[in-house]
Amino acid sequence: MTSDPGSGPGTPDGAAAAPSWWIYRGTGTPSPYAPPLRERLPPPPPWRRFPGAPDPAPPPEDRAETERVLGPPRPAVPRPLSPAETAVVTAVNAALLLRRPLLVTGPPGVGKSSLAHRVARELGLGRVLRWSITSRSTLASGLYEYDPLARIHDISADAAAAPAGRSPDARRPIGDYLRLGPLGTALLPSAQPRALVIDEFDKGDADLANDLLDVLESGGYRIPELARLSSSEPEVSVPTDDPGCTAVVRNGSVACHEFPFTVITSNSERPFPAAFRRRCLPVELGPPDRDQLAEIVAAHFGAREHGADRELIRSFLEASAGKGGLSVDQLLNSVHLVSADVRDHATSWDSDAWQHVLDVIWQRLTETDRE
Repeated sequence: MTSDPGSGPGTPDGAAAAPSWWIYRGTGTPSPYAPPLRERLPPPPPWRRFPGAPDPAPPPEDRAETERVLGPPRPAVPRPLSPAETAVVTAVNAALLLRRPLLVTGPPGVGKSSLAHRVARELGLGRVLRWSITSRSTLASGLYEYDPLARIHDISADAAAAPAGRSPDARRPIGDYLRLGPLGTALLPSAQPRALVIDEFDKGDADLANDLLDVLESGGYRIPELARLSSSEPEVSVPTDDPGCTAVVRNGSVACHEFPFTVITSNSERPFPAAFRRRCLPVELGPPDRDQLAEIVAAHFGAREHGADRELIRSFLEASAGKGGLSVDQLLNSVHLVSADVRDHATSWDSDAWQHVLDVIWQRLTETDRE
């Protein structure tokens, strides 16, 4: 495996040489010189090879969602990566090569879930699947949902509508009552990895991590409702988590071909079992520095006068240090309020009013050290 022609070291197109084994370079921008990912991604380790027959169809795109998270795509600007950025890029590449999930920790609002969008846009992984975890989430809900009551109701309605003494002419397919969830869709046998975010995993039930272990190891799952019918219906078309898309499930089982690029985010609210942590590659994200914040602001707000933004970033960093950490969203909200499209529809902010607005927007995120 070699570096892309003209690519630099973990830097966008052109600085010092990057490690030759890096596939993802941390730019968040596709390289015009790079071949498709399936030609660059080496075979997995023998113990991470999965039996699914690859589907050559490209994954669906969701450019609007990607731009909402990252801003519009921009040409990569060469700059060296910081040691912290290099550590993240190294972890991403290790996860891609080893076909292992990333367990991404860090304080709220530092961009844990957006990491998956950056990798997906740079490598062409298509729409990012997102499984948002709550205290009620179960492994089954991430894999698929089945509505047996709706099926029984429809079967009864069809039987009632049939002429007396005759069975209904057609039975509604069971696939109409199933839908694959984000995790279940990510494990479909695509020719290249899908991108999946399992967001705020530490909010889930304590047993959820253990329940997920088998799926992470096997790269697949079984749908009992379809397996029971496999002799009469070996192939069933089922809607997926991708809007308007379906997939064929054969013999009631799904097995991936390429393990999805999986980002499991955690705010470190509770520890995970050792067996779960062994199956993930850990990476911790710290708060963005001044240059990273400037890049994020520029990505979302484009070409404009950045003098006011620099001053706002300086004030934001000071406030963040004094309040135990603030989120990037809080900075973007304040930048939006001083942007031209808002200023044109509002009176000018006087200093006292503006400071009050910042106090409202830049609220403390932690419950500790309250004054």
